Amino acid sequence: MSIRLIAACPIALALLLFGCNKTVKVSTGDLSTAGTCGHASPEYLHTTSPDWRDQVIYFVMTDRFADGDSDNNDQGEGEYDPASPAHYSGGDLKGLCQQLDYIQQLGATAVWITPPVLNQWWDGEQGFSGYHGYWASDFSRVDPHVGTLADYQALSSELHRRGMALVQDVVLNHTGNYFHYDHVPPVDDPSEGYRRNRDSRPSAAPGQWPFSLNDPNDPAQREAAIYHWTPMIRDFRDRDQELRFQLSDLDDLNTENPVVRNALFDSYAGWIRQVGVDAFRIDTAFYLTPSLLQDFAWSRDPRHPGMREVARHLGAGDFLLFGEGFGNEKPYEKVVERRIDGYLRDEAGKPVLPGMLDFPLYSALGDVFARGQPTAVLAHRLQRLMRPGQDPGLQPRFVDNHDVDRFLANGSKAGMSQALLMLMTIPGIPVIYYGTEQGFRGQRDSMFAGGYGSQGVNHFDQSSPLYRQLQRIIAMRNGDPLFRRGAPVPVYSDASGAGALIYRIDFDGRQMLVAFNSADHRALAGPVDAGLPRNSDLSPVFHLDEQDDSSARFDPGGQLLFELDAHAGVVWEVHRGPENPVAAASASIRDPQLEPIADIVRSAALSVHGTAEPGSELQLLLDGNMERAAEVRVMDDGSWQASVDLDGMVDPQTPHRLQLWWPAQHRVSAARAFHVQPDWKTVAIAEDPSDDDGGPNGSYRYPLDKGWSGLQAGDIRRIEVQAWQGSLRIAIDMAELVAAWNPPNGFDHLALTVFLQLPGREGGSPVMPRQQGELPDGMRWHYRWRVGGWTAAGFSSVDADADNEGQPLKLSPLLETDGERQRILLTIPATSIGHPANLDGARIWINSWDFDGDYRPLDDDPGGYQFGHGDGPAGAKWMDASPILQLDMPDR
Repeated sequence: MSIRLIAACPIALALLLFGCNKTVKVSTGDLSTAGTCGHASPEYLHTTSPDWRDQVIYFVMTDRFADGDSDNNDQGEGEYDPASPAHYSGGDLKGLCQQLDYIQQLGATAVWITPPVLNQWWDGEQGFSGYHGYWASDFSRVDPHVGTLADYQALSSELHRRGMALVQDVVLNHTGNYFHYDHVPPVDDPSEGYRRNRDSRPSAAPGQWPFSLNDPNDPAQREAAIYHWTPMIRDFRDRDQELRFQLSDLDDLNTENPVVRNALFDSYAGWIRQVGVDAFRIDTAFYLTPSLLQDFAWSRDPRHPGMREVARHLGAGDFLLFGEGFGNEKPYEKVVERRIDGYLRDEAGKPVLPGMLDFPLYSALGDVFARGQPTAVLAHRLQRLMRPGQDPGLQPRFVDNHDVDRFLANGSKAGMSQALLMLMTIPGIPVIYYGTEQGFRGQRDSMFAGGYGSQGVNHFDQSSPLYRQLQRIIAMRNGDPLFRRGAPVPVYSDASGAGALIYRIDFDGRQMLVAFNSADHRALAGPVDAGLPRNSDLSPVFHLDEQDDSSARFDPGGQLLFELDAHAGVVWEVHRGPENPVAAASASIRDPQLEPIADIVRSAALSVHGTAEPGSELQLLLDGNMERAAEVRVMDDGSWQASVDLDGMVDPQTPHRLQLWWPAQHRVSAARAFHVQPDWKTVAIAEDPSDDDGGPNGSYRYPLDKGWSGLQAGDIRRIEVQAWQGSLRIAIDMAELVAAWNPPNGFDHLALTVFLQLPGREGGSPVMPRQQGELPDGMRWHYRWRVGGWTAAGFSSVDADADNEGQPLKLSPLLETDGERQRILLTIPATSIGHPANLDGARIWINSWDFDGDYRPLDDDPGGYQFGHGDGPAGAKWMDASPILQLDMPDR
């Protein structure tokens, strides 16, 4: 039910919700008015903790999942509009409770919800609402948009009755956006430069004491020091800014202050006591000190205990806390990993948090299965899973979430299925972001028909292919402790690109082999020393594709050879069998030989030769690719020679390999490694006028958020295109590159879209997907790349239209950023664009905008994160565009 509450001015009454003279609706509840999920049962409200190593978490953004009570959707502050991505859509706790069958039958054993606490509902300066839950106004109350305390208790009780667990998202770093600074104020006068958010609804300050004390113009509030009186973070490399300044304009709490700590600890302890929450996910952990989190988890202060102590007194033996340490880890690096480790153990080796979200693995999964990077990237990350100083079984692992692009926004369903299979065959807690099992591409689209991005359709389809496949994968994991407790050991990976990745899992005297092929072609992997006895036998346990024809067999030397279908994911169990009979029968046949080759190759073709059994039928494999294998004719004297096309090999640091494959004898030669040094030639240059970043009609304006103030983030200045055989390298010089939001690609406030039309090729599309326009001068694109601070995704024009970006390319462009020259460099291998025979006459067009889950919105007037141009929302979304560049290839 709802009551109307009028708050008064004195600070003594700040426990009332929303400050002075503001009338708002506040939801309350009692156990007699629980929703259709049933009443909360006291015997199920508090239960013993599960063994978290055995759980599979389903992560829900509550507002976008299911609407069980339409009466709470609109609280009358202009915050509700299910047609808008910036507004509330109407999902709530009752709706979630009604869909627990759907979640449980998928195989999930726990549900993680976004913060259910009372939020700032609307930030008019940003043009955004707090539907997500991370802009707290009161950390101790349920937000009426998601329901009542009784609804929350009923959800918890029903989960526990089913043997499932409840994970709540919590925030300790900040509240909503109630005030701003444009510069750092003097230490002795934080009122200088202080400005309230002029359009914060429903109140100008948080409703909960002491967080309501947010005005430094009042000496008492200034002295209380509940907040850091600071502007937004400008330099993420500065640890002081990271800990004390505002993240994305959100008011930074002074968590060194005992009053703040105690209020936060007491508020979150209340959710454990009142609702029976089983675990907390801690938002923005890197912006908090490890010592604070250590106390939050473990403190035994009898007045303000840590969360594990609170839960222990209620009979929960293992309350889980895991933090968010956001960061994209580059291949083979350990920068983010080291930061995460500092939040698992302190310098003395004492525990800080039991778990941290595994962002390094997330990065590697996307690099390999969505962007076509070498599988050695994932093998390196697998080796790091078992590092000392952390419990690998308690680290939540994921393929995407609410803060990053969906996997399918840039990758394929086949690649996502491989990533999910890997999650389910390694130690850790797999996290499934809602909608993954329905093939969602929109970052925060709704599952229910009335919500944003749903296309008017309910998506709780248990017969969908992805749901059924994920159900099978989870069932395999839940049915065998080897996948939950075993130690993965990589035994084979490909350092040249997409291809095979194979690891062995050891547990309790048993072994399994898990094999993937991330490439679009059938691949040969071997010879592989998998660390198995000679009398081992393999039996298949699981195939991603039930029609998969992948195989694994021992060669005469007792090593394994794998033939893996494109996008294969296969699990074999290892058994002990009879001694391999092939070894003795084939010992007299000599192996094919490939003579040594140069380490550095500077040409587009490579001539090789060697020896083999006369009359044998061999294949020459480049990087294990069986579909582009060259047939080798062996002469009567046992000699042979062949030529290999190296088109598409553009990275001189990447090792490549050649092998001879003898299918009849299941033998393969030793690999010969080499590197390719491309000879790039300039084939087009275009100068672009300065200060012309005003959109198609010259009147477009950048968003109003101060992060854009004074910037010309979309102003293209110069483009140079180079080519080598069928590959391209595109240098794009901008007026300026900024990196205010700590982007992994080195720039933000900008997304570039590159369109390529190939000469003599039919088809293509004139439409700019999601950008509300068409290409100029009758141009039709065959390939397109969208490049921003967090992603570099490519698409073909297959299935592309105004709403759909097209078919994702397996191999993303190589992306480099040169901040000193304000340059973005894209390298596009020929392999990603179909090995074009000739690029002469190809056309390239590039435009600029910004992207956050989608191209940012456009309307009459600019908003916080919205572009404006005076002609309504239907204009083409680009601020600057290059001339069309036509490539003039040199004679070969």
